[in-house]
Amino acid sequence: MDYVIHSHRHGLTVMQNDTSCIPLWDEIIDVVTSISDKDIYELHTRSYQHRNKSLSSALNTLIKDRFINKGWNYESNIFNDPKYTHKSWRLDFAKEAVSLEVGFNHSGTIAWNLMKPVIASELNHVEKAIQTRIGVIICATQELKSSGGFDNAVGTYEQYVNYLNPLRVQLTTPLVILGLKKPESLSVKLYKKGNRTLGKILIKPSKLKLISYLKNGYKLKR
Repeated sequence: MDYVIHSHRHGLTVMQNDTSCIPLWDEIIDVVTSISDKDIYELHTRSYQHRNKSLSSALNTLIKDRFINKGWNYESNIFNDPKYTHKSWRLDFAKEAVSLEVGFNHSGTIAWNLMKPVIASELNHVEKAIQTRIGVIICATQELKSSGGFDNAVGTYEQYVNYLNPLRVQLTTPLVILGLKKPESLSVKLYKKGNRTLGKILIKPSKLKLISYLKNGYKLKR
């Protein structure tokens, strides 16, 4: 997938130049760019088309599997104290110096998603389970939200960026906001089935390779 980036407190500079962060940044970019339209189509059609309206579940699964395969810790606790091990106190992913959140959820969680990497990176009087130095947020751009059938309430890359200035004093940790752009070859058409809204993937007619792939038993011709 293609993406856009916003850097907070020189987050991108740190990720691209700090020797402890460079390989982790390379892994993040590899995960994002390795997700193809074909991957999205296959997974959504096979597993989610009959129970979800948007691409969010397919994208979450693809991202999760790829990060786990690269050795990232999934749902990593920030604190050791059992009182603070609920999901709301966990990072989506963590590895060495980096906290990573995937934000395809309600826009009301934007501030908290931004704060969790800060909490994981700062000292705290509650005993920590992890200590990171920088945070990365992966989220949907407005164009992906629109073309991917996402719920109207889902927070976007543009909204995440807008939160940074008002929260600058609180967000003391370097952050990188990475917004996923819409797939080049496909979009989602919403339809009603009874009282449910579902999403069916539409293939753009001009994308001959993907059409060939569909006609030939899920094999792309070169």
